[in-house]
Amino acid sequence: MNLSKRQGQSEEEWQNQMAEKLLRFVQNELYQDLRFLDVALSALSWQPAESIRTLATDGSRLYFPAERICKIFPENPLYLNRVYLHTVLHCLFAHLWLQQGRKRPRWDLACDIEVEYVIDHLEKKSVRRALSWERRKIYEVMEEKKLLSAAKIYDYLAEIGNDEREKLRREFYTDNHKFWPQEEKPSPMPNPAREMWDKISRQSRMQEERRGVEPEEGEQSLLRRLKADRSKRSYRDFLRKFAVLREEMQCDPDTFDVNFYTYGLSLYGNMPLIEPVETREVMRIQEFVVVLDTSYSTDGELIKGFLRETFTLLTEKDSFFHKCHIRILQCDDAVREDTRITDISELDAYLERFTVIGGGGTDFRPAFSYVAGLREQGELRELRGLLYFTDGKGTYPAKRPEYDVAFIYLDEYERSKVPPWAMRFEIGGSR
Repeated sequence: MNLSKRQGQSEEEWQNQMAEKLLRFVQNELYQDLRFLDVALSALSWQPAESIRTLATDGSRLYFPAERICKIFPENPLYLNRVYLHTVLHCLFAHLWLQQGRKRPRWDLACDIEVEYVIDHLEKKSVRRALSWERRKIYEVMEEKKLLSAAKIYDYLAEIGNDEREKLRREFYTDNHKFWPQEEKPSPMPNPAREMWDKISRQSRMQEERRGVEPEEGEQSLLRRLKADRSKRSYRDFLRKFAVLREEMQCDPDTFDVNFYTYGLSLYGNMPLIEPVETREVMRIQEFVVVLDTSYSTDGELIKGFLRETFTLLTEKDSFFHKCHIRILQCDDAVREDTRITDISELDAYLERFTVIGGGGTDFRPAFSYVAGLREQGELRELRGLLYFTDGKGTYPAKRPEYDVAFIYLDEYERSKVPPWAMRFEIGGSR
């Protein structure tokens, strides 16, 4: 690698050039060990940024401090390999776009822990290093409690003290998250950035599967994570099948000419020439039923996890009308509880106080009969769909209802018993 400075080249230009050469070397080192990540490793364009002391990304660009990289590489090239892969994995796991109301410092730490856990278990020469006692301790907790996603790690971090969190922050801080989209203001990155990484994630997983060689244990952990992300994205798309077109009160900037509007304000002081239309048509979910199979064969923690995942997706921006009508039924061989939600802000409170009621046999029919009764009473007139979370070990109704129905299975189920009119989705599987 030629590190000599060209005549007439400024110090800054030379450092940027050298830093890019070093990053290219890092890319190649990682590629030799993780060939199925070739597209991911080269997806980010590079941009110098001396305001940071480590790598950073916004999902489209990789920001790097050229001077610091040139100093670090001769002393600790392994560090650069790890931080580069660390930043890329944040994008592959969609961490930049999944904060969803969580506290930012804790979310940052949860994401860093998840990514470092994956890297530490790869056992690849380009990133291998001895585990500190702090890491061994938290990894044991993660495996014991099955905290293998950033969302679950985040919940765990809320349970421990500030001092313990600070120790973990010092241990796992790797890259800078300052360029991640902020929730309180419009994202500086358009959705295409996330869509690009969704596509790269699928490509990476498929490329490794096509190789035909059994992946090593660490690679399997990474591939399982990519597969879980795909399932989550698919479930989000699946829920949108229940959306309806409605007008909602909000300023619609696309329906008036801004030039005339501002001209009127400047000319008359407080009189715009054209008022913006205060409604616009949007595709969102409005009326919905969720039925939870609370029979003896289902797991309470899995039910709560399903609810948390569904609520997270439903409360994403532009998923649900603010004013809505959701009915959450707990049912084993009879309807045991009916909870009415009329505002999406009530979902978190419901989840906090949620306890499983049931424990009997499994029969899907009582829930459908109960919903039919509500509709006869004039409720649920705009019902778009019903989600039934179950292990599949029950009796299905013979007649198709007047609304869409989806049975959500955590894992394998007896496909032959599912009615042809029912939609099916396997959260734990690849469908």
